[in-house]
Amino acid sequence: MISLVTAGGAAHAETVSPSPATSPSFNGSVYAVAYRGSTVFVGGNFTRAIVDGRNVERTRLAAFDSRTGALLDWKPSADGNVRALAVDGDTVYVAGDFDHVDGEVRDAIAGIGAGDGALTALRHTVAGQPNALAADHGRLYVGGRITAVDGVPRGNLAAFDTATGALDAWAPTTDDTVHALATGNDRVYLGGSFHRTNDVRSSLRLTAVDPVSGALDQTFLPKPVSQVFALAAAADGLYAALGGQGGRAVSYTWDGATRWTRVFDGDAQAITVLGGTVYVGGHFDKACITTNNGAKGVCTDGSVTRGKLAAVDPQGNLLEWAPQANGVAGTRSLAANPELSAISAVGDFTQVGGLPRKRYAEFGAAVEPTEDAPAGPRFVASYNFDSTMADGTFDDGSGLGHLLRAVTRNGGAPVLVPHGPGQALRFPARCTGASCPRLVLRSEPEKDLNPGTGPIRYGAAVLLPPARTSSGENILQKGYSTGGGQYTLRVDGISGRPSCGFGDGTVRLARSRVPVSDGDWHSVECRRSGPRLSILVDGVPRASVPVPVTLGVDTAAPLTVGGRGAGAHNDQFHGSLDDVWVHIG
Repeated sequence: MISLVTAGGAAHAETVSPSPATSPSFNGSVYAVAYRGSTVFVGGNFTRAIVDGRNVERTRLAAFDSRTGALLDWKPSADGNVRALAVDGDTVYVAGDFDHVDGEVRDAIAGIGAGDGALTALRHTVAGQPNALAADHGRLYVGGRITAVDGVPRGNLAAFDTATGALDAWAPTTDDTVHALATGNDRVYLGGSFHRTNDVRSSLRLTAVDPVSGALDQTFLPKPVSQVFALAAAADGLYAALGGQGGRAVSYTWDGATRWTRVFDGDAQAITVLGGTVYVGGHFDKACITTNNGAKGVCTDGSVTRGKLAAVDPQGNLLEWAPQANGVAGTRSLAANPELSAISAVGDFTQVGGLPRKRYAEFGAAVEPTEDAPAGPRFVASYNFDSTMADGTFDDGSGLGHLLRAVTRNGGAPVLVPHGPGQALRFPARCTGASCPRLVLRSEPEKDLNPGTGPIRYGAAVLLPPARTSSGENILQKGYSTGGGQYTLRVDGISGRPSCGFGDGTVRLARSRVPVSDGDWHSVECRRSGPRLSILVDGVPRASVPVPVTLGVDTAAPLTVGGRGAGAHNDQFHGSLDDVWVHIG
């Protein structure tokens, strides 16, 4: 696949596919990822891996097969956050906030067998918090906020002999936190928020030290404008992900000269290189057309959408690759696997390209599309309410930009409430009368939300207490019963039974006999395929009705969530919603 430049140049470059492969998800933040052959290792703050809808216990560490997505029986357990991983031969090194691994004392750092998951002899007492690992030159290098190891003073950096596990004499110092490490060109590169390395003035944020002696290399002093969160060494130089006012991805020569800079509207927190293409992750939503940005990182000369992930060619030109991840913190770490032509992204996102990918996504080799091939099935709208835009609208996780804007009356307002590791949206309580608070979310009129006569699926996660049922409450609606038709999902009557509607003129209804108004969360899904309209509750089919195969919906009306509109008798929804989605094809 060839991705074309959208801004800042005219070069072409090959990228991985923007569509994420099938892979496990996780119920908590994933902070670190590393490859060993076709095996992916991840670490973070999760307690479960989610595979084919099943929850499997994995406590802050897990491994799976990149080629198949199958979870492996590698399950060491850490009692605190795992913040960094490094693989060296048959050993996976982990660092973080933990005190024990598999019930054995391992203070903030441990070595684990890559095959059997057994602990190695590496065991030390670390005063502080490690943030970064790198294995090279027979050593495991550690960076973070560290004051001592086994009572021996250290200035945010330390190293261990990978053969014996002993503390190494390597001990450069910084005056503030080290966030990132990389090795290459016979150096160890340090990135962070520090201003001095080895107490040398103006050796700030990004420096290089000798891998054996720890001496500062004063021929490499690039002095980036803001703190460095991630580093990647490649054949042609060093790449850095920066925070600050907005964020930056910067390419440096081995001499520390800047070759190019790309600017984003939020921190760049992760970076990796595959086949000459530089992949960047962070909590940005847009890539700036130029290097100019203003208050809060806003791109002053224009921008293009890049949700939490972006790609840049070797000359610094922004590429079209845009998987569109959601969330606020976004992507925390990236890893590349040249053997598989794949990259992995981890963080706090829950969707990528509208597909559910909770905190892990892998992008494999792209397949050249067949010329004039029709578009396949796809999510055309997806909302999990974990990411709110600056003006109060809700982000569309499908990547198609169908933002939902709140329309309110009589004091109605969006209320975000915790749901799992994210948040849901609570609508106004049940009320009668013209002065009742009303809240509806509405998109712009969009034709690509119309299925025509083709297949469509749509649904939501629903919480509705018994006291909040009414004669009829809309969850989702596109269109009206005449003038192009409509598809709907609603809860009917005091009994709280959900129904799916589809039609033009005469609307066919598939109504569940099982209510959802018990105060617990339920998934409700509508499916129109060929001559049938069906409703599923918690994945179980509950009703099905025939529909003419020629019946279609093609309307200029907007998509609405939580009610038909903001006027009186709007069929206001009175519960909470999460994970609202529409899939066509």
